[in-house]
Amino acid sequence: MANRQIEIENTTMNEVLNAMHRLGGQVTRKDIRQDIRDNSDAISEKIVDEVKTSKKSREEYRPFDYISNFAVKYLIATGYIHTDDNHVLELSEKGRNVDLANFNATRDVRPLVEKQFKRSRKQKEIQEDVEEETSAINVEDSWRQQLLEALTRMSPKKFELFCRGLLKRMGIDVDGGLDGFGYVRSDDYRTTRVALQAKRWQGKVSAPEIDKFRGAMDKYNAEFGIFITNSEFTRDAIKTARQGTRIITLINGDEICNLVAKYNYYVEPVTTYRLKSFYLDED
Repeated sequence: MANRQIEIENTTMNEVLNAMHRLGGQVTRKDIRQDIRDNSDAISEKIVDEVKTSKKSREEYRPFDYISNFAVKYLIATGYIHTDDNHVLELSEKGRNVDLANFNATRDVRPLVEKQFKRSRKQKEIQEDVEEETSAINVEDSWRQQLLEALTRMSPKKFELFCRGLLKRMGIDVDGGLDGFGYVRSDDYRTTRVALQAKRWQGKVSAPEIDKFRGAMDKYNAEFGIFITNSEFTRDAIKTARQGTRIITLINGDEICNLVAKYNYYVEPVTTYRLKSFYLDED
């Protein structure tokens, strides 16, 4: 079991660096996990999305959140990643120049980590740090979970009202229902027709649903399409949306949360503070 855990962590370190390079080098842990979920050939979306229930607290958690935070912790300790606030992560010079094709976590990371932490204490210290970081991240994201749960409980009429208002904030005028089309007016007064679909789903939206939506784009003679869901899209759905000459914009639950925050749509921002290590370190 321990060897399997180490193997997964090593693979995740590779994928974290790959994701950060794909995303431009300055990201959050959530950005990294989403990119790995959507694009990794080494880690399946099933592993990233897996949810378990804690035997102790009875609360649900995602094991991959802990695995990815371990990977980030090791990469910070060995100088591949830099962070000032433990939230925004940046590739260091070492991380930017790493040869991704030849990077090997077993060789390039673990021996260095073991030198920095005494063998008898290493795992316990890192485990405590990762649990603290994961807990802080979960607290920061709690409003997102509340929002997604609220969207799931909404009546169809209220959900359509929500989506219509959010699209309006985004600069899209909806003509008719949300399984139809709308118009985007640019700054130069050019108006573009866009096909729209907003669906509440319990599972993941699959590729066939994207194919059907592309047919609706043809029906409405739309120049592009936007598909909104409170759930997630499968990797095949994402690939299908990127095919052809007219790309379909996919907005999943997490992106809905980003847009709600960006446009302050029925939310109020709250300022809080997190103590830095000066207050937490032992003298």
